[in-house]
Amino acid sequence: MNAARPFAPQPIVTKMPKVGTTIFTVMSALATERNAVNLGQGFPDFECDPKLVDAVADAMRRGLNQYPPMAGVPELRRVVADKIAAIYDARYDWDSEITITAGATQAIFTALLAIVHPGDEVIVIEPVYDSYIPNIELIGGTVVAVPMSTDYRVPWDKVAAAVTPRTRAIMVNSPHNPSGTILRDADMRALEAIAVEHELFVISDEVYEHMVYDGEPHQSACRYPALAARSFVISSFGKTFHVTGWKVAYCAAPAALSAEFRKVHQFNVFTVNTPVQHGLADYMKAPERYLQLPAFYQRKRDLFREGLAGTRFRLLPSEGTFFQLVDYSAISDLSEAEFSKWLTTEIGVAAIPLSAFYEKPVENGVVRFCFAKKDETLRHALERLSRL
Repeated sequence: MNAARPFAPQPIVTKMPKVGTTIFTVMSALATERNAVNLGQGFPDFECDPKLVDAVADAMRRGLNQYPPMAGVPELRRVVADKIAAIYDARYDWDSEITITAGATQAIFTALLAIVHPGDEVIVIEPVYDSYIPNIELIGGTVVAVPMSTDYRVPWDKVAAAVTPRTRAIMVNSPHNPSGTILRDADMRALEAIAVEHELFVISDEVYEHMVYDGEPHQSACRYPALAARSFVISSFGKTFHVTGWKVAYCAAPAALSAEFRKVHQFNVFTVNTPVQHGLADYMKAPERYLQLPAFYQRKRDLFREGLAGTRFRLLPSEGTFFQLVDYSAISDLSEAEFSKWLTTEIGVAAIPLSAFYEKPVENGVVRFCFAKKDETLRHALERLSRL
């Protein structure tokens, strides 16, 4: 009798040949190794409001620990719909048009899965948040990247010129990570005109919606009826309430779009943890808990910018998000990645190179800092950066 032949599995053919260890992982590891102040990755180093933790713990103790409805806990969807109506004067039906998701990244991927077919083109604006391009490519879509202008504004004439018969959607992000710029009314009207003329879907990533500064309003896609009619609008409880590790967000979209979104959602994550949803629903009954965020973060932004003013960095505008771009060309001619490593190892402050946010790295002599940190963390970083 012949001996059994050993099992030889087929070699894995990767779907993501361009993806390796990200710069975020590299810089965080280097920051830890060198005991550097980590202003690289975008998350707070301070705690959330204890009342939010209490609300979640109370939900757990009340036995709210089993599966919630697939689209999310009704109480949370109601409070989200009410928030959108109050701030943006747009009414979404809580039952059929608001879906709670396992973070904004899942919401973005789910929206793309719902509408993009192999061969479809999706327009993105570079520099671009790092999940967009891999998401599109995993689905079999084609990325069409339109670069921002040198002052990090969207060139809508070039966006319009990039549309072809194969274009399916446009992805926008405001306030914009990594540049910290915002889309204003004229931008939204330009986007709306392009989307309507070419019958395109829009995925509007608005996770920093409550971090817009200097009295400027956040121009949500929800505000523009013709745009809202074709948009998946995504926001993040994690970003808003300083709990990025909870990974809870939402997607607001018209009923027909939400129906397709939920078809994917139910077989993607099915639903999102129950007690956190109940806790958030209870906590959001006091709107001041998110309406005070612009002042909260603007104070941190101003503290950080004032500290950097005495260095050789050139500060770029920070109109929203909790990020600050700086031009370091007066300090070094190193590449952005090498400068970020040098800054971490020699100065003791970690940053992220802007080149990491391009499909094909572009060198601008610019790095990104995150100022969503305790005041003492920012002052510690500024003390080290003052050498520059």
